[in-house]
Amino acid sequence: QVQLVESGGGVVQAGGSLRLSCAASGRTDSTYAIHWFRQAPGEEREFVAGINWDDGSKYYADFVKSRLTISRDIAKNTVYLQMNSLKPEDTATYYCATGPSGVSPTLDGGIDYWGQGTQVTVSS
Repeated sequence: QVQLVESGGGVVQAGGSLRLSCAASGRTDSTYAIHWFRQAPGEEREFVAGINWDDGSKYYADFVKSRLTISRDIAKNTVYLQMNSLKPEDTATYYCATGPSGVSPTLDGGIDYWGQGTQVTVSS
């Protein structure tokens, strides 16, 4: 069974940094991607960043603007989201998700499994 466990959320002041982790287990296929989404109160869930597990290629939402960096540790089966220069508008629940490589994570079929989420709160 596929499991995604997020950690690393918390409360941070504006301008600070956090690193989120997503520990993945249970996938038996070889071509998949792991993504980060976020959902602010009263807003729709939005895509943040993704990484293809086999070759490490990365892609980001347009709003990211280099403040956020996705990476992976193959030995630990873990994907990270490094978030710098945080702003109050980054406050959200951040979710890890996985789906097939080559399929947009924002389209039907793009996500197979979701994690439970980790809360990030940025105070002004």
